[in-house]
Parts: sequence; C-alpha cells; structure tokens
Amino acid sequence: MQINSKTLSNGLRLIHSEDHGTQMVAVNTLYRVGSRNESADHTGFAHLFEHLMFGGSVNIPDYDKALQEACGENNAYTDVDFTNYYVTIPAQNIETAFWLESDRMLSLAFTPESLEVQRKVVMEEFKQVYLNQPYGDITHILFGKTYKVHPYRWPTIGMELRHIAEATMDEVKDFFHRFYRPDNAIISVVGNISWERTQELVEKWYGDIPGGKQGHGGDSAHEGVDGPIPDEPCQQRQRRVTVRRQVPNSLILIAFHVPPVSSDDFPVCDMISDVLGNGQSSRLYRELVEKKRLFVSVDASVIGRIDGSLLLVEGLMGEGVDVVECEQALWREIDILKSVTPDDYELQKVKNKFAANHELEMANYLQRAQDLAHFEAWGDASMIDRDVMRYNAVTPKELRSAARRFMTRRNSTVLRYLKIE
Repeated sequence: MQINSKTLSNGLRLIHSEDHGTQMVAVNTLYRVGSRNESADHTGFAHLFEHLMFGGSVNIPDYDKALQEACGENNAYTDVDFTNYYVTIPAQNIETAFWLESDRMLSLAFTPESLEVQRKVVMEEFKQVYLNQPYGDITHILFGKTYKVHPYRWPTIGMELRHIAEATMDEVKDFFHRFYRPDNAIISVVGNISWERTQELVEKWYGDIPGGKQGHGGDSAHEGVDGPIPDEPCQQRQRRVTVRRQVPNSLILIAFHVPPVSSDDFPVCDMISDVLGNGQSSRLYRELVEKKRLFVSVDASVIGRIDGSLLLVEGLMGEGVDVVECEQALWREIDILKSVTPDDYELQKVKNKFAANHELEMANYLQRAQDLAHFEAWGDASMIDRDVMRYNAVTPKELRSAARRFMTRRNSTVLRYLKIE
C-alpha cells in the first residue's frame, strides 16, 4: 500500500494511506503512554485518562455530541504501552474529527465533576471485571510474578483500587501535560482523503500546539512518572505460584519471557504459540483435550510488548484430573517442540492463517489505521507491508531453535489456579 508520513515541527508524527474503496475516513490518535509509564504508587492512570479524554475540552464541552452531529463514531482503548483513540467519519465531515481531537490535546477540561464521574466508572470496571469475575485476578497474579521491577508487573486497570480512588486533580493534570503532547502522539489517517488534504488539515489544527511542556520534555515513551523505565533483569530460575478460588475449573498457565514485538524473533515466538495451541488442529488440543482428556480447553498466545513480550501456554483442567499430571503433560508437549523439528506442512498452515488474517485486517480501513499507528510506534509504519514476509520467512529449524532458547524451565513462571473443592 502507499504509505505517506511526516513529522510536524512540534514533533507530531503523521501517517496516511488513501483508500477510495470507502466514503469514510478513520483518524487514529495513538499516545505513547500506557501502564508501563505509571508509578507503582499511582497505577491505573493511563486507563483513567482514556475515560477522562471524553469528559470535554475547554472549547467543546460535549465531545460525543459534536461528533455525532457530524455522523461520526469513536472509541478508545488502553494497554501497557499505548493509549489509542479512534474516530470514523464521512469524508466530507473529516475536519470535525481533526477539530475535536486537536482541541482535547490542546485544552482538556479538568473539572472535579468529570474526574469523579470517570473515577467511579473505572472503579466499577475494576470491581466487575477483575475482582468479581471468575479468573478475574489472573493478570494481577501472573504479571506480579513474571516481572520484578518493570511496570509490566501490574495490568492496565491498575495494581490496587485505591490508586484510582485517591487520584488527585494535580496528579491528573501532571499526567496529562507529561504524556498528552504532540511529540508523544502518532496520528494515522486512512480513508477517502488525499495526502495533500490531510497535511493541510493536520497543520491547520495541530501545527500550533506546543510540543514538550515546560519541565516535561524528552522522550516520554521511555520515561515513567518516576523517571526512566527500568529494564527487567533476565529471569534465572523458575517461579511458581498457586492460588485457590471459587471457579468452575482449575487452570494451569505457564508464561515465558520472549523478545519485544519489534524483534526478528517475535514472529517466530508468535508462530510457536499457533503451532502449540491455536485451534482444534493444534498440538495441545489434539493430544491433551481430544486424546488424553486432561483439559477441557487449551490455548497458547503471545502478548506483544515494547520492552519484552510474554508467550503463554494455558489449559483449563477437566474434572477429577491431577494437577501434577496436567502440568507434566503441558511440559511434555513443549519439550517435543524443542527436540523435534516441525514439518513444513504444519508450519505452512500457520503461515496461511496469518496471511489470511492480515489480508482481512488490511481490507478494513479502521483496522489499517490502528495497525499503521502501532507499527510506527514500534519503529516504522512501513513494516506493515513486510509483516507477512517476516512470518513466511520463518523456517521449522528457527521455530525449534527459538523454543529451545525461550521455553526453558528457568525462564518460566507457572501459575496453578485451582478450584476450591
């Protein structure tokens, strides 16, 4: 695809791809701030701010009303590395999207009413999703065990409910001025709009917004509230944790540290997860669900991150099975992958599935806008066109080699999440 890019004088990075197959335009604004930028004493701020950004700006008190009047839709999400906002709008009304997004970047309204409303919303989400749901605290337990010093040790929702409950207006303002700046943002625009018109409107609406605020300069993507984000030391021995909860089935989860999403090793690790546990034709499902009936479901996945990713292997245990036997069975399949080179057919199935999913994503202008912003944040938006080639280039020997390097006992964290009998 044709990808255009430009960096404004204030540091704002602009990515564009024209698409005449739609009458719509997607405007995706990615801020390079997530839970990895928070302080251990004030977690959950990035997610809280996702909600606060819809509380209105100084000039536009009702963001949603103004957008709906222009027939636009919007949403947002937060993860450990980024906070992402997106708008879809008819091409003829595109200037409304730039007006709204630039105004809340420049002059978000900090009102006690908005803070209290959004604080309650986030706290209720914390309670419903993480405290009062079966298996809801898994990420808190797992991340707290797999990481010792890096902010990845708490999930995006935050480490403790009280951190959101006790957030002050001064702390909220400081967080905004530190991270919600043009030089910490990437805007990707995809749809029925030319590169020339996009540059014109972005310069008009964003060009005069100052970059780093006084006292908050530098590269905020690598800075937290407390200073530079610490490197996580290499794990040297296996970590284990067992908890007991009122849940329908016991669960075993094994986590391995693997390279960051920008690494050449990341596609290999992603394909390892697909070979092991993606779908009913995967190794874990065929052997441990269908044949041995130790688990009712199994899965393997990779959580891609800037500062180091996680490869997860997990299984929901059947009734009356032994937890030791189940864990040993998971390790047995992992060890087979490390010792026997997969055949070309098995790997080609995974490659075909990835290529098909990639094509489906690229056909969606909104998904393409989001992916372009993420690839730019990872290093280069043009990597999106080379992604399928990166996966197709992986060989069976490389997959086995990566499994040997990363899926070791000493690099693992084992969580036994057991049902209370």
